[in-house]
Amino acid sequence: MATGRTHRPATRSRGIPEATVARLPLYLRALNALSERSVPTVSSEELAAAAGVNSAKLRKDFSYLGSYGTRGVGYDVEYLVYQISRELGLTQDWPIVMVGIGNLGAALANYGGFASRGFRVAALVDADAALVGRPVAGMPVQHIDELESIVRDQSVSIGVIATPAGAAQQVCDRLVAAGVTSILNFAPTVLAVPEGVDVRKVDLSIELQILAFHEQRKAGEEHADVEAAVQNGATTAVSGVAAKETRAPSAGADEDADRKGPDGDVPAVMPA
Repeated sequence: MATGRTHRPATRSRGIPEATVARLPLYLRALNALSERSVPTVSSEELAAAAGVNSAKLRKDFSYLGSYGTRGVGYDVEYLVYQISRELGLTQDWPIVMVGIGNLGAALANYGGFASRGFRVAALVDADAALVGRPVAGMPVQHIDELESIVRDQSVSIGVIATPAGAAQQVCDRLVAAGVTSILNFAPTVLAVPEGVDVRKVDLSIELQILAFHEQRKAGEEHADVEAAVQNGATTAVSGVAAKETRAPSAGADEDADRKGPDGDVPAVMPA
């Protein structure tokens, strides 16, 4: 099987926009779910809804792949799985090295979705001597001193960093110097890399902070709605009282009513 060091995805050379590339995994995940249910075809509207995107955007994205579907039938699920997998480089083996086998790194190492998506964890690496040699996800943890030889011997081109922030840049520099050209960074820091090296950052705390912002905004909107409802209710009550006062007859009006004649007019001369 081919390795990641000798084969790279062709998306950039084919001119596929980065935004489209970012959505391809969403389509692939939805298509794999359909494939597992033995669904043969899917419409653009159904697939777009499953992937959480606009159907017009989906059709535009697929046009870059040369896939336009069949009118009245939709897209062939298995063929699309193959097409997208090929564009993402998932039809070949991508050995990865994971550096930092603490709580997060161990959880990532135990994630079963890597192998089914074309990624093979080639090595687990840590600087803690107490962890070296211990099995994690069925693999022994290796010392950081072996990093360069691991990258070379396993033909690794993708590195995963799950170290504390203070160690991340040094690990990144060593990975790049060893020949790694793509890095998935879980450390809460921004990495500096030379041109030609791709970095994808996953910061769980930032994602939670963004969710907290939206929750706070929703709570503020709900509070504003309640205040508006209370104010509207008070205004309505005041208006009702004012309306009653406007309609209430005055004492002079009662006297006039007593003085009215049979036709409702006030007589010019009071009877003796």
